[in-house]
Amino acid sequence: MKKLIGKLAMKLVGWKIVLHGDVDNLDRCILVVAPHTANDEYILGNLSYWALGKKLKIIIKDEHTKAWYGGVVKALGGIGIDRSQKNNLVNFVANEFKKDSFSLVITPEGTRSWVPKWRKGFYHMAMEAKVPIVLAAGDFKRKNIILGYKIPYEKLASVPFEEVMEEIENYYIIHDIQPKIKENWNPKIY
Repeated sequence: MKKLIGKLAMKLVGWKIVLHGDVDNLDRCILVVAPHTANDEYILGNLSYWALGKKLKIIIKDEHTKAWYGGVVKALGGIGIDRSQKNNLVNFVANEFKKDSFSLVITPEGTRSWVPKWRKGFYHMAMEAKVPIVLAAGDFKRKNIILGYKIPYEKLASVPFEEVMEEIENYYIIHDIQPKIKENWNPKIY
């Protein structure tokens, strides 16, 4: 049912899914989503995953999973985190991957506003969980959700950190990804 809803909704809003790699790359990964300048990206990304029949999760404040609407948040892939407690998020994510296969959305900018550099926790999560990093983007100029470019775990474990960051940065620059709010996008990772 979700697959049908996702396909129909994407068609109605006029957006296309563009795969840069095998659709199976989306089965078990840290999904780095950039640029992150508007909330629409989450809705379009979720609909895309539904259309492809893939499982998507996102880390969210636990107040949203415990609220009256918490069941809906969880059904949409929300994993609640108590931010008032000192959590080891990297280990938490690695343990979640031991229980299930899914794509975990990480927006390394950490906010929808302009930032001078990205947060690098997504890299450490992938290394600890021994899963690949897969890149995704919402290109608002072309109305495309781009998914699937994979950096395998084996590569992450064998090349310097800086080389991985450079590959990711170059991907977004080369593909000329156009965010919804251009002034909030900084493609420079560090």
